[in-house]
Amino acid sequence: MKFERFDEVVKFHGHSCPGLALGYRVALAAIEELGIKRAEDEEIVCIVENDSCAVDAIQVITGCTFGKGNLLYRDYGKQVYTFFDRKKEKAVRISIDFELTETDEEKAIWRRFTEGERTKEVLDFINRRKAEKTKQILNADKEKLLKISYPSFNPPKEARIFKSLRCEQCGEKVAEIKARLLNGKTLCIPCFEAILCKK
Repeated sequence: MKFERFDEVVKFHGHSCPGLALGYRVALAAIEELGIKRAEDEEIVCIVENDSCAVDAIQVITGCTFGKGNLLYRDYGKQVYTFFDRKKEKAVRISIDFELTETDEEKAIWRRFTEGERTKEVLDFINRRKAEKTKQILNADKEKLLKISYPSFNPPKEARIFKSLRCEQCGEKVAEIKARLLNGKTLCIPCFEAILCKK
């Protein structure tokens, strides 16, 4: 399998890593499963259930972005991605099912890294393992990497543009749907929460 476009993903994200490789493989699988091209507008929608590096790859490859309103974030902490093709009325749900086995010694070095140790030994190991894991993900059989299912077609509504209101506390504009009303005053969420915290 060729991965010429992985370089584009790395350039956008800033570095190569296993999470980015996973998102890249998910995006390629979605394109293959739905028979789609990169989204120009909202014809393709993706719901991501985490905010990991993988999401950057999905944006680059599928054209689903936060700015267009066709990339929606659900804070579930799961490596799950659901894509909808509005034109064909098809959907695919892709979850990551990949585990890299590690020895007790390797796990101990990871633990040292997560606890803040940045010695040359630890950093060399981390960088080497990340590169190895990225390569394994890029070369793994799709069936060993991903679980693919086909949920019923029930896409989210298309993105809406809302009127802006001015927060009466800070003076900044806020989308009408996100504004809060407190004691007759229109407030943005941060000002609303700041006032409530003082009470």
